[in-house]
Amino acid sequence: MSRTFVGWPAFPRAAAAATQDMQLRSNVTRATGTIRGKRAKLVTERPDWEDLRDSAAALKDEVLAHLDRYLLQAEEQVTAAGGTVHWARDAAEANRIVTELVRATGEREIVKVKSMLTEEIGLDNALEAAGISARETDLAAAIVQLGDDLPSHVVVPALHRNRGEIRDVFVREMGRHGRPAPQGLTDEPAQLAEAARLHLREKFLKAKVAVSGANFLVAETGTVVVVESEGNGRMCLTLADTLISVVGLEKAVPTWRDLEVFLQLLARNATGERMAPYTTTFTGVTPGDGPQRFHLVLVDNGRTRALADRVGRQALRCIRCGACMNICPVYERTGGHAYGSVYPGPIGAILNPLLKGPDDPQTASLPYASSLCGACNEVCPVRIRFTDVLLKLRHEVAEGDAKVKHPVEKAALDAVGAVMEHPAAWNAAVRAAGRVGPLMPRKRLPGPLRGWTDTRNVPEIPKESFRTWWKRTDGGTK
Repeated sequence: MSRTFVGWPAFPRAAAAATQDMQLRSNVTRATGTIRGKRAKLVTERPDWEDLRDSAAALKDEVLAHLDRYLLQAEEQVTAAGGTVHWARDAAEANRIVTELVRATGEREIVKVKSMLTEEIGLDNALEAAGISARETDLAAAIVQLGDDLPSHVVVPALHRNRGEIRDVFVREMGRHGRPAPQGLTDEPAQLAEAARLHLREKFLKAKVAVSGANFLVAETGTVVVVESEGNGRMCLTLADTLISVVGLEKAVPTWRDLEVFLQLLARNATGERMAPYTTTFTGVTPGDGPQRFHLVLVDNGRTRALADRVGRQALRCIRCGACMNICPVYERTGGHAYGSVYPGPIGAILNPLLKGPDDPQTASLPYASSLCGACNEVCPVRIRFTDVLLKLRHEVAEGDAKVKHPVEKAALDAVGAVMEHPAAWNAAVRAAGRVGPLMPRKRLPGPLRGWTDTRNVPEIPKESFRTWWKRTDGGTK
């Protein structure tokens, strides 16, 4: 089975290890800095950039407000065009549907277009358990798969790898899964690209089944839109006999005219290009041209849960451009794996808790994986207010009834809350604090409070409270 993020440590522990990896930090800093610089130059070319962001945010909010209507419209159009629509409530149901569809074809090896949603639901492992090999065809995704690695960025999954590491993966692994790497392969980009091209070309020409995600789903025509830089997506979408597109509910856009807004934003933010080299659109089945069987699998997997959150639902605007990761000082120092999810960086810090809920220790730590500098707010093409959502999620962990909260911590907070509700009890507690102040340890608190002093000094407790001083001095006049 391929590696997964299941059982991954919580962010503080994972980040502590990642920040000690100097090679990782160098790889991530170089890659994010390059993309960030290219994006900044292209943004200045557009005097209407802020207007585009406003339009994109408004369009996404319109879709989220009427999601049922647009999804049903998309289903109707896909069906009319000869496709079949399936609805999946969660990862298990989505994996079951796709596995059954592939089994029905009798194929044992399929090709895939890079899809964060299929990574999210663990589709590759589900197919592998059924005896089906799913081969990634995006270069970065193929590097991750060949190296039995995990993605660290939504646009460039192998961003944490340098050329030498990639060369070693190709030499060691390509021959086990098809055409081997050429003899004498070096780490020159042109040679690495050619090795990948030769290896993957065999997969494209043999595969009868392809699985894709989608960047957008145009509701008015039921059109799947895939945006990519290498042409592998177009090969998968056009050469296979059967195409299965696994799409999140939030990917709908109302019309082709609306799609124009997002296509002007996506490439500039994602890869620092004015336009994506390949934008492939696919509508149903056309006899004699392209796949003759088309299945659209619409996946919830926590999206309706996020939609119900009035503050957090804006995270569903995300178009997976990765701009928030490329600007984030925390991501730059920890890399993507520390987030324990296929969605790292600022978007992962808010999207994962919204999709999964706050009761998982790894998920609950993510809203704290931020300095709240707000840089992500400034670059997001759909104007997600990351800091607003982060603060709300932190409040839920700190003040809510999340099961991840330590029982001693919860009992202590409940006790403090009960005392604060009664002025007499609170005043007595404040007076008592002044008396015990001299007895408090100066460097490290005991018991469950020890963790608080790992990174903090114990503050000096004054002998009298402000209220006592105020009364003693007649309001500060003495």
